[in-house]
Amino acid sequence: MECLYHILGFLLLASGLPLCATKRFHDVLGSGRHPGVAREHNQLHGWSSDENDWNEKLYPVWKPGDARWENSWKGGRVRAVLTSDSPALLGSNITFVVNLVFPRCQKEDANGDIVYEKNCRNESGLSPDPYVYNWSKDSDWGNDSDRSQHMFPDGRPFPHPHRGKKGNFVYIFHTHGQYFQKLGRCSVRVSINTTNLTLGPQVMEVTIYRRHGRAYIPIAQVKDVYVVTGEIPVLVTMFQKNDRNFSDETFLRDLPIMFDVFIHDPSHFLNKSAIDYKWNFGDNTGLFISTNHTSNHTYVLNGTFNLNLTVQAAVPGPCLPPAPTPSLGTAGDNLLELSQVSDENCQIYRYGYFKATITIVEGILEVNIIQITDVPMPGLHPDNSLMDFTLTFKGTTPTEVCTIIADPTCQTTQNVVCSPADVHEMHLLTMKRAFNGSGTYCVNFTLQDDTSLALMSTLISIPGKDTAFPLRIANGTLISLGCLVIIVPVIVMLMYK
Repeated sequence: MECLYHILGFLLLASGLPLCATKRFHDVLGSGRHPGVAREHNQLHGWSSDENDWNEKLYPVWKPGDARWENSWKGGRVRAVLTSDSPALLGSNITFVVNLVFPRCQKEDANGDIVYEKNCRNESGLSPDPYVYNWSKDSDWGNDSDRSQHMFPDGRPFPHPHRGKKGNFVYIFHTHGQYFQKLGRCSVRVSINTTNLTLGPQVMEVTIYRRHGRAYIPIAQVKDVYVVTGEIPVLVTMFQKNDRNFSDETFLRDLPIMFDVFIHDPSHFLNKSAIDYKWNFGDNTGLFISTNHTSNHTYVLNGTFNLNLTVQAAVPGPCLPPAPTPSLGTAGDNLLELSQVSDENCQIYRYGYFKATITIVEGILEVNIIQITDVPMPGLHPDNSLMDFTLTFKGTTPTEVCTIIADPTCQTTQNVVCSPADVHEMHLLTMKRAFNGSGTYCVNFTLQDDTSLALMSTLISIPGKDTAFPLRIANGTLISLGCLVIIVPVIVMLMYK
């Protein structure tokens, strides 16, 4: 039997079969393969099949939990952060960014070396050596006569440094049964076109190696899920004046709602596309079509409505020649017809959708000051004044009224007073407010209930007690909402009180 084993071993050597199987990229980076990806995949531009051999001698492979990971970097472990601009519309580009996070007090300098930050103390205290890794003075690495170690895991040589800037990290990206190798520094980005990718969630895995003498050792691994979609990613923001809570999808009757459509297209794939926005507001007002990403609509009835938006993009592209069909003409006529068709510009239509259920209720629509009078108060300080304000409003009855008194520039709040709204007949509201001394004041009134908030502002001039000039609105000026530089944060506080 022993003789038989020797004969089998001899036959294996004679046939040229390896006794130990060579590692391939999918053996090292196997988790980057999506379960639904078959061997016969579509080729990504510039990427290679993970069936290629992996140089394990130059790039050793460590399994998770291997004790060598703990000593792969001076001062602790390096963490990799992988992000992308997913989701990506089929046919567009998606970009991945990897950033290396070094242990505390370490950073990469302009030469690509890893140094300690000045005056930064870690667990070991201040380091007398400014370098963690001084690769610029690595004589073994700088010797270009021997470039046997200047290669990627598949044996391809490194590219020549751009403007003398060498990368000290090797990044191997892996997805969809393919890999891409890149030499870089502590941050790299890679973009791929999604035309040949499968719709749905995909996995991108990245393994990072660093220089170690005349070889490389792994320092970090990271993976993330990205999504390729056949629908245009669409987000719609909704805003309405006097609406107290923008996020609850409850709005007020008889006031326009502003809709703004955001299309997620970071690679500008749709830049040359003709885009139409088709609105159905769900209140039997019909279909509204626009080429503008903003729109407004006013609901005149209370209730719940189903909002539907369809975004249609006509993406220009080359025409595919039609399949030949039987014809009574000559072969020359058929070839001319195909040529003419292939020279035309065609359009591919892509669609995106947004749906929302919104509730329309009554609310406070408007507020105005109709009268300001001086109230005589013998007990007040001679320089102080008590003013009586009469306000009128439209819509529902407010439950609370707040007054904000500020300096003439509306930048410094002096006083905030809130009290239950004392509403009289004919939608009138009166209140008394005190002012400390003569001068010009910025005054804001905010009326609110559970769902709405209406406000208005004005400049008023308070005369001194020894002047003959009466109380007046300064320059007849009413201040718009956009001018309330400091008052606005106070109003926001009131909205969420």
